Amino acid sequence: MANSRTGLRAEPGSFRDPANRVFHLDGDVLRGLDEQAAGEWRALSASAFFPPLLAAGKVCGTEAVESPAVPSADRWAAVLRHERIPFVSHPYEWSFAMLRDAALLHLEILRAALPAGFTTKDGSAYNLQWRGVEPVFIDVGSFTPAREGEPWAGYRQFCQTLLYPLLLGAHLGLDFQPWLRARVDGIEPDQMRRLFGGVRRLLRGVPTHVHLHDAMQRGNARASTTDVRSQLRAAGYSRELALATVRGIEKLVRRLEPRPAASHWVDYQRTCAYTADDRAAKERFVTGALADGPRPRLALDLGANDGRYARLAARHADYVVAVEQDPGVVDGLYRDLRAAGERRILPLVMDLADPSPGGGWRGVERASFADRADSDAILALAVVHHLAIGRNVPLPEVLDWLVGLAAPGARLVVEFVHPGDPMARRLLANKPEGLFPDYRPAEFERLLAARCRITRRLDLPSGTRTLYAAVVGG
Repeated sequence: MANSRTGLRAEPGSFRDPANRVFHLDGDVLRGLDEQAAGEWRALSASAFFPPLLAAGKVCGTEAVESPAVPSADRWAAVLRHERIPFVSHPYEWSFAMLRDAALLHLEILRAALPAGFTTKDGSAYNLQWRGVEPVFIDVGSFTPAREGEPWAGYRQFCQTLLYPLLLGAHLGLDFQPWLRARVDGIEPDQMRRLFGGVRRLLRGVPTHVHLHDAMQRGNARASTTDVRSQLRAAGYSRELALATVRGIEKLVRRLEPRPAASHWVDYQRTCAYTADDRAAKERFVTGALADGPRPRLALDLGANDGRYARLAARHADYVVAVEQDPGVVDGLYRDLRAAGERRILPLVMDLADPSPGGGWRGVERASFADRADSDAILALAVVHHLAIGRNVPLPEVLDWLVGLAAPGARLVVEFVHPGDPMARRLLANKPEGLFPDYRPAEFERLLAARCRITRRLDLPSGTRTLYAAVVGG
């Protein structure tokens, strides 16, 4: 549910189910329902299982509204209004524990729906979003009456976008994010079968949900959906068996844990070059910069690491998105925030030198990170040197990118690490001499002043790092 504040537009990611479509109107998130979907909504809202899920916040807040202006209004028999998700993220930006908790919420909802005579049409990870570190199911239009003798229609999608990525992380120690980013529909059973051959065939969850699933798909490749359903009914498949299957998958998912991977960034706060005086001065500067002006609606902490400054930003902003490249670091941050019940910080996995592009149909079904950002405050602390030296991105390009993530008048807090700083020297040692002649404090300040109005400046006590606070377009 995208980040639009005014005007009417159709949500680019909502078109695959012709029975309903999501729109944005003046900050509202609306869903048009056709005649059949409207009837299913009335039955759903009157059921015993659905209102408690709404009340608990496990399904996004939803209410019927009277005929707002939506395109093709004659097509829609009813219109719903949903709560707005603070920041839309994609499953390939989540950590292992985030994906697992999203999967468990999906299964919990399905487990509640089946005894009440409902199921979900699909099982996609994209049906879930986040309020901070609290997962929430957003695809209300996915609920439909369950038919006796029919399997869960969303099983394949659930495997491909939720279960299979978790199996990759738990059994093979692979980061699933690149796999999900590469294919909007997730990982195919045939791909998984090739990865889990030999003794790996016997790993938890693999025999049934990889090899048997793949064999059944290949065996039924020429059979119609109606034929498959008829075969299952003839074999005695029942709603009770479907519920038992869901419980079995839920038990499996709960037991999956990621393989620990060694990472320099996991212990960054202890191993980084900051002195105690540097850290104290930096925190005072960031606090002052964030408190100077209107309260930000959305703040980005780019290169968030363990979330130290994301937590600080959350005291001064309505919502904080904390972006970090290392999946293990994000996983630890997510677990810490979850334990603390934090609902205003969303941790995401992303390489800032390769941020999430637009994807899916026509490249807009899944919006790019830049299109979703539109932030009122940006923290870029100890990140510029990693992009400029570590990834060879020219300083003007780095600053253009940062400014492009901001709304007009947004505050930017950025740290420049001088060439003589130990971390910069370490990065430069692996580069040809003279490759970065423009990487100098004076040049950085000149470039920043050309794009923003600098309001504060501070050299940290160590003398090798400078902090700037600036107003974008000011």
